[in-house]
Amino acid sequence: MAQEKLAIILGTEGNGLAPNTVAHCDYTACIPMSHNVDSLNVAAASAVAFWQLRAR
Repeated sequence: MAQEKLAIILGTEGNGLAPNTVAHCDYTACIPMSHNVDSLNVAAASAVAFWQLRAR
């Protein structure tokens, strides 16, 4: 069985993705932050995303 294709588009630390980019996405996700953490850099965010998708 062929696997689905998946593209992960990562935004900037502060502003995320442009609204036009989000409008073209089928799905969006947000990584919730804990107290005293404003944001993750793109390397850390991508590691979290890829870890969650590992068993997909």
